[in-house]
Amino acid sequence: MSKRASFILLILVLGLSLSLTDSIALTQTQGIKTIEPIRKDDRILILAPHPDDETIACAGIIQQAVKTGAKVRVAYLTNGDHNEIAFIVYEKRLTLKQSEFIHMGEVRRREAIKAMKSLGLNEGDLIFLGYPDFGTFTIFSQFWQATRPFKSFLTRISSVPYKENLSFGAPYNGDSILSDIERVLREYKPNKIFVSHPADTNVDHRSSYLFLQVALRDLNKELPEPSVYPYLIHSVGWPLPRRYHPELSLMPPKQFSDSQINWLESVLSPEQLDKKHQAILCYKSQTESSAFYLLSFARKNELFGDYPEVTLSRQMSLKEKAVSFFGFSDMYDDSDIDALMGLDQLVETKGQVSYAVVDDFLLIRVEKTKELSKKFNAIFYLFGHSYKTPFADMPKIRIITKNNKFRVFNARSMIKHPEGVSLDLDSKVLIIKVPLQLLGNPDFILSSIKAHRGILPIDASGFRKLEIQ
Repeated sequence: MSKRASFILLILVLGLSLSLTDSIALTQTQGIKTIEPIRKDDRILILAPHPDDETIACAGIIQQAVKTGAKVRVAYLTNGDHNEIAFIVYEKRLTLKQSEFIHMGEVRRREAIKAMKSLGLNEGDLIFLGYPDFGTFTIFSQFWQATRPFKSFLTRISSVPYKENLSFGAPYNGDSILSDIERVLREYKPNKIFVSHPADTNVDHRSSYLFLQVALRDLNKELPEPSVYPYLIHSVGWPLPRRYHPELSLMPPKQFSDSQINWLESVLSPEQLDKKHQAILCYKSQTESSAFYLLSFARKNELFGDYPEVTLSRQMSLKEKAVSFFGFSDMYDDSDIDALMGLDQLVETKGQVSYAVVDDFLLIRVEKTKELSKKFNAIFYLFGHSYKTPFADMPKIRIITKNNKFRVFNARSMIKHPEGVSLDLDSKVLIIKVPLQLLGNPDFILSSIKAHRGILPIDASGFRKLEIQ
């Protein structure tokens, strides 16, 4: 074959490949509904765990709001001062001193201001809280006492160190973060909130969602209920392919295909996509080491979606009546779902998690995968909310299981004799029973499970909202 003929053939193949790619991009998001259009009277709040999350997840939303004339504010939970590897790459030097970590946070703050200005926002639209990067979930689950704030392992700081931030000097504890988020909600009164996802593998992303859910519960009689749109950023092996692919659409991770999440998308125009690309590049401290990852979110659409709330009706433990569990399978991606099942009628599923309330006990049932049939270790997180008790005073329960044994913690303290807690384990199913009284007799529970094989974590369920009737 001549060089000319080979060249023509190559052009034809490339043309066919591009047309197939375009066709795939057009059909990829079929079945995903479009998010509600932004209106001029919308008041949009974007909660970002770190500077750059708002751009990665919501740059298109921000541009659409600016174009429509809607109000937008961005609140940053942390200044992103813990990503020392990125800063070593960025500044070509070790950053181990306390002042250097604060410097990291100031750099990322300036980058956020630059990125948001490129999308049409002003510095006055941005709220920086400055809580510890990589520490907010530990705070949520363990640190609510003002006398003993959380201290960051690397920075050795226990209060917000940034003078420009809303929360300057606030101690690193749950009350401080919750108060600040509630203050933002009260003063701004958003009707649409975009927040990180409850199944995000990054702990700050999960805690942003948790703090917001508690704040909304606390304020539900003061403020109209807003629409909440969680965005996912960190999920194993997602999104693929990596790097900048503006010709592709962003699809939900495979492991969430049966998770009951109602995914929504916002489609970006070519101009909006280009601006999003440029805004991501404003975060030079991050893109010098992770551009291949961050730019993989610059695609034709942005995705949002939450789990449906689970309502658990109280049941009586009558011997002739099977216990009904509400089940879902977001821990593993190879399972089928049955919404209701009885204890005496086991359904062959893999990795399914189910809940029930019986005789003032919460029952959690986990069906194990084959690889976990011999050894199954897990951590159960149970955070209850009651309208009668301030959340700071509610128990923050962790139950750690190892084979057929368990330990129960309330925040940082182990409960030596947890009355009423029991664990039943066989080769296929684990059932743990927890008194609602131990959880503070909650009206609402935020629950998640992290599974282990030996000492290695292998998967986790996203935080689910359990309403107790």
